[in-house]
Amino acid sequence: MKTPEGPQILISAGEASGDMYAARLAEALHRKTGAHLYGLGGPRMREAGVELLANASDVAVVGISEVLQRVPAVWQTLRRLTRESARRKPALAIVLDSPGMHLRLARKLRHHGIRVVYFIGPQIWAWRPRRVNLVRRRVERILVIFPFEEKIYRDAGVPVDFVGHPLVDSVHASLSRAEFCARHSLDAGRPIVAVLPGSRPAELGHNLPAILEACRKLAKDVSPQFVLAAAPGLATDLRRACDASGVAMCVVEGATYDALAAAECAIISSGTATVEAALLGVPMVVVYRVSRSTAMIARWLVRTQFFAMVNLIAGRKIVPELIQDEFSAAAVEAETRRILGSPGIREQMKRDLAEVRTKLGPGGAIERAAGIIARML
Repeated sequence: MKTPEGPQILISAGEASGDMYAARLAEALHRKTGAHLYGLGGPRMREAGVELLANASDVAVVGISEVLQRVPAVWQTLRRLTRESARRKPALAIVLDSPGMHLRLARKLRHHGIRVVYFIGPQIWAWRPRRVNLVRRRVERILVIFPFEEKIYRDAGVPVDFVGHPLVDSVHASLSRAEFCARHSLDAGRPIVAVLPGSRPAELGHNLPAILEACRKLAKDVSPQFVLAAAPGLATDLRRACDASGVAMCVVEGATYDALAAAECAIISSGTATVEAALLGVPMVVVYRVSRSTAMIARWLVRTQFFAMVNLIAGRKIVPELIQDEFSAAAVEAETRRILGSPGIREQMKRDLAEVRTKLGPGGAIERAAGIIARML
């Protein structure tokens, strides 16, 4: 393989959200440094001009027990990235999320004298706090996107910068509520419940049946309109699932922010989507379930009072979170009914979510991160 001319940067993202952030970071770094970027990622990184040596879909997992199924692919990816980086000698390596893989990669890269920056680092405040020792030994600098993380890493002796959350710049509705309703044949005079059940097969398998059952019960007397925001490529399968459940559901693809902005309430699988909903000021019920084996292991490892990111950022419970055994169709129905039935509850949630939005920092997170990395070069 011919090595591109000029400076090179390894950039590695192992999750879909990381692929999105890494693509924007790659574009900013190319503008600032002119470097050639290569590594691990997904379609957005490829579109941004990153030379992909491996695909993130081969190593992405949900839950602890599911990791075992991907071990061979993870090790193969680690070997390839390490071998190619030892040959290319990049000026810097940037890793995003996926700490189980990337802390191992960081150790291998440091063995070859390659400096490592971690963007969107391990959630040591939630579980496996001892990982901070690995970060300190293997990573030159960490860039964090949540405000409370900065003190945690600084107190542990890790050079750290809070750059803000990248989603602050990108989460905006493109249609008004009236325009969204007209486009999708919805009644603008009736309440809308947005449904975001997740994007991976494991998430959908664990989350969707109970959500659909809750919607079926709500439809009997509350009569909201349900809009399911499907991840790319999943709309057809999700329409079939909704039809089979007997729930009248408008399934949209590529319109998540418009669906959220038009909704009085949302039912959301815990993850990045809850931050997106917070930025749009949408009252929500957060749900999540993993396999029983993963849940048993997690009980010994998780060290956080809240599960939903918006509650963690707020430092208190501002939206209901139904996790694992608490997540049932009846519980989802009850919480959604409570929010829809009370304008006061919705307004209080919106005020609390506005506070979360402020804590996520001003716009420009990617440019700030790219500026710090460029100076490190």
